[in-house]
Amino acid sequence: MGTSRTEIEPWDALLRAGQEDGRLVHDRSSLSQPPLLVPIPDELDPRVHDALQRAGIDALYQHQRDALLSAFDAPTIVTTGTASGKSLCFQLPTLEVLVTDPAARALYLYPTKALAQDQARALHAFGLTRQVRPAIYDGDTPSQERPAIRRRSNLVITNPDMLHVGILPRHAAWGDLFANLAVVVVDEAHVYRGVFGSHVAGVLRRLRRAAALYGSAPRFLLASATIANPVDLATGLTGLAEINLVDTDTAPVAARRVAVWNPPLLDEQLGVRASALAEAAELFAELITAGARTICFMKSRKGVELILRMAADRLEPELAERIAPYRAGYTPQQRHQIEARLVSGELLGVVATDALELGIDIGQLDAAICVTFPGTVASLRQMWGRAGRRGRGLAVYVAGEDALDQFFARHPEEFLRRPVEAAIIDPASPQILGEHLLCAAHEAPLTEADAEYFGADVVDRARALADAGFLRERATGFVPARAEDYPAGRVALRSASLDNFALVDASSGEILGTIEAARAYSTVHEGAIYLHLGRSYLVLELDLDARRAILEPFTGDYFTQTKSESMTFIERRLETRETHGVQLSYGEVVYSETVLGFQRKGLQDHAVIDFQALDLPTTEFSTRALWYELDSVVGGPLAANAAEAFPADLLLGSLHALEHGQIAVLPLIAMCDRWDIGGLSTNAHPQTGGPTIFIYDGHPGGIGITRRGYDAFDRLVLDASRLIGECPCHDGCPSCVQSPKCGNLNDPLSKRGAIELLARMRRTGP
Repeated sequence: MGTSRTEIEPWDALLRAGQEDGRLVHDRSSLSQPPLLVPIPDELDPRVHDALQRAGIDALYQHQRDALLSAFDAPTIVTTGTASGKSLCFQLPTLEVLVTDPAARALYLYPTKALAQDQARALHAFGLTRQVRPAIYDGDTPSQERPAIRRRSNLVITNPDMLHVGILPRHAAWGDLFANLAVVVVDEAHVYRGVFGSHVAGVLRRLRRAAALYGSAPRFLLASATIANPVDLATGLTGLAEINLVDTDTAPVAARRVAVWNPPLLDEQLGVRASALAEAAELFAELITAGARTICFMKSRKGVELILRMAADRLEPELAERIAPYRAGYTPQQRHQIEARLVSGELLGVVATDALELGIDIGQLDAAICVTFPGTVASLRQMWGRAGRRGRGLAVYVAGEDALDQFFARHPEEFLRRPVEAAIIDPASPQILGEHLLCAAHEAPLTEADAEYFGADVVDRARALADAGFLRERATGFVPARAEDYPAGRVALRSASLDNFALVDASSGEILGTIEAARAYSTVHEGAIYLHLGRSYLVLELDLDARRAILEPFTGDYFTQTKSESMTFIERRLETRETHGVQLSYGEVVYSETVLGFQRKGLQDHAVIDFQALDLPTTEFSTRALWYELDSVVGGPLAANAAEAFPADLLLGSLHALEHGQIAVLPLIAMCDRWDIGGLSTNAHPQTGGPTIFIYDGHPGGIGITRRGYDAFDRLVLDASRLIGECPCHDGCPSCVQSPKCGNLNDPLSKRGAIELLARMRRTGP
């Protein structure tokens, strides 16, 4: 039943004011949806029935029962909306197995520690303390408690990193778990995409292999936010051929009002808009004052703190005390305290990074604000799904000046109807698969029998690793070349390369993370401002010999952008076709780059402060790319019709602007960040002989992102055409053709020329 028309909502006056001054560019209401409830199946063990009663559950949503039945039939992935009860979809079959088989074990995988803690609390609420003994096993688990967990717990909750580096290499200590492993749950599966997802696929294949060594074959159950390719993702992650899908959401859906808010344009020629952070702070404060419990999402930690500070300044002191930030970097106790204050209602509002996008139980809120495009439509819907307390809610999107933000603001209806993106992984990426073969060889000798997990050419790949000195062949199979080797310790799951630089905090000596050598020179050079987990750092030193970058926290008001020379060399063309008047290809390339120096630019106005030269070596790496040759489009010497020759003085800037536009919209097709992809445009490539645009995967070996662009090139052309053509700026701006990562510092660029190139391509058609 929908919200009454006569009922005054706490956000009505706010949205009315936004409509009057033009900031509210979209306003739509949706009706509520009642749940579809079904009885709890009688076949469940009576002890599980009683546990559900203790947890206050006396009926199931239809999709929960479907998931339960599917779980006993085959591996299953459940993909339904936020707050739709996905956890129960895998909790029920797990509880049934553990209650009815005292020897059975289960393993739950979560991408974050906070989610693991949340799940542990949920499992304890069932009261099955004798039959179900959950325990968290991660980096925070005290060493003295670990032997007891291995010995006693029959439901181990961990993360892919700990499974990779702490459990699989020491599987002998976990023999009882692997011998009796009945269920493996992979929650928030949509998080495992790109490099991270490709690595997790290697870890899960090693998990299946380790279980088989001890005689078990666990049933895999996965849960995900709504994505375009859930079955493909599940099969890619697990390596299993058949996966059941449960995707009909029968949970109640609150009536919701969806608003798109675009900060006012301050300079139409330059495309400069008012601050999205300030607009969000105003909205947040107004909603809190009106009595709406509100969550505000912002990608960066710094943005979270700024919005909170500006909102607190607008609120009365007693209300300012009832809002809080939530971001990475807090202790578990601090996080739990904030979560508890939210659930109890003591907190009226929270400003959070995407740490709260995932399924942590913080209760239902009245309003959810997302500040700037979170990267995918799927993430946006996850965040908005937090709004809906008392059967109604407000979901707000505040656009920034970035290209995708403004594309969204100009086409809100289309964006809201747009299919969610596909999660892309490439478990067969040579670099990533090679690393996991080394880890697997350490766990047990590699043989032909491992083709089931790592592909039919596993022996050929192992032999190549032996030729390179990493493995050696024995009668039992391929083993590490050095007995003391511990390859898992060298493999970072969020990196596609063996050659990494450590990121070291100068103040504490703590290793913050790693970065691939191929990207280090352009991102953590001396003097760079580097963003890590939403926090800004100044790079004090890049030590090439020690393979480390020394950083310190940075609070200044500028950012940096490198200038570089680059080239893309075509190694192997895998596919090609004629479309839109161009020769479109996909294949293997080698990308090389020399960083020449960097600019410092003002954070607010992007004005250039200075340019500083650097002396760094050239880097190169193999990856995969799409590229297309435009000789026919520009009327070049190889074109059939040379009468329509493109103005020579505009050509390079036009190609460059078109490249940027397509890179900006590729994340709408593949679930990726624009920093995961790169491009190069030239009016005369030495191998193609004419004007060519390359878009490549920004990780060694490639991870399948540009493959999606090749397959959906029609959309790539159409979206770029609209993005660039509809932007109100005159010569190009950050909302259309300027890129924050351009190695040529956005010079030359011709917005007018890019529009003409796209018009010619669209006239030719697919």
